[in-house]
Amino acid sequence: MSRRNDKEKSKKGIIILLFLLVIALAVITAYIYKIYFSNDNTISSATEVENEVTNSIVVVEEKKLQTFVGNDRPIAVMIDNNINALPHAGLSKAYVVYELIVEGGESRLMALFKGQTLDKIGPVRSSRHYFLDYALENDAIYVHYGWSPKAESDIKTLGVNNINGITEASSDFWRVKDKKAPHNVATSTDNILKIAKQKGYRTTSEKSSPFKYVVDEVELENGEGADTVTIPYSTANSVKWEYNSETKRYLRYTRNKKEVEWDSGEDVTFKNIIIEFIQNSNLNDGTNAGRQEMITTGTKDGYYITNGKAIKIKCTKSSRSGKTTYTDLEGNEIEINDGNTFIQICPINAKVQFTVANSEVEQ
Repeated sequence: MSRRNDKEKSKKGIIILLFLLVIALAVITAYIYKIYFSNDNTISSATEVENEVTNSIVVVEEKKLQTFVGNDRPIAVMIDNNINALPHAGLSKAYVVYELIVEGGESRLMALFKGQTLDKIGPVRSSRHYFLDYALENDAIYVHYGWSPKAESDIKTLGVNNINGITEASSDFWRVKDKKAPHNVATSTDNILKIAKQKGYRTTSEKSSPFKYVVDEVELENGEGADTVTIPYSTANSVKWEYNSETKRYLRYTRNKKEVEWDSGEDVTFKNIIIEFIQNSNLNDGTNAGRQEMITTGTKDGYYITNGKAIKIKCTKSSRSGKTTYTDLEGNEIEINDGNTFIQICPINAKVQFTVANSEVEQ
């Protein structure tokens, strides 16, 4: 009798255990179903998981820096800015352009290109010695067509990796027929790199940019309005920038002429503008040509302009080859919007004007 009772108890125990296991399995199944299938706010399939991961990756890729990437060594090309040289070729493709005053109240440009293939750049013009300081801080191969006596001397003294188009083949630096000499020399990136390799110059660089580019949009909330910016280099030579709130870029004008690309007619626009005030004076080089001297080192006053606003900044360069550091008035390095940048290095007494909503402010 006791054996029978023991068997019945054992049977009941097994039944209870199986019942508990079934309940546990049901609970686990319901929990899994809730997580993976029943909640509209959760992922319902492996495909959706894959899609969300893919979308996340895309977002990350979109935020990668676009302006200064790769280890291609920059190319710095001297560009003629005489009225007879307009329009320019390749200016809108440069990631950085420097503009400085030269003799006769004229200005000249130095356009920097990195990792690009351009069939036409120009018009290429001769070197002035103070442009070397900015080519050096960018570790750029310096390209020009002729040079001033001081520039020739400094290129040799400073050991600048340069290419003088006058000494190269006419197929590499050619004269076009739709402009008059000396405002009609053009070249290409392929020709420049070919010559650079022949000369044994490095074509890669690990040097970082002088600018602190960021991928998140910089809005100068406390800045003053700068819908239009006018920068006079001389009485006959001024630059104007007009802001487009839709594209969030500035359109460039030179001598009251809208800047467009030489062949395509594309507007020349830039994301960022930096103004730096430097004292210039006549250079005594024995030529009486009125060439200019300027001390690029030290700390200078300036402005950073982007997205329709401007803030005052300081521009500090410790040596001719040293990088310029751009800081706000509290000494913090400014963040630069990811995009091309135009550096307007103008005379210290230039009366820069900002215009906002039909009001004009002279700086």
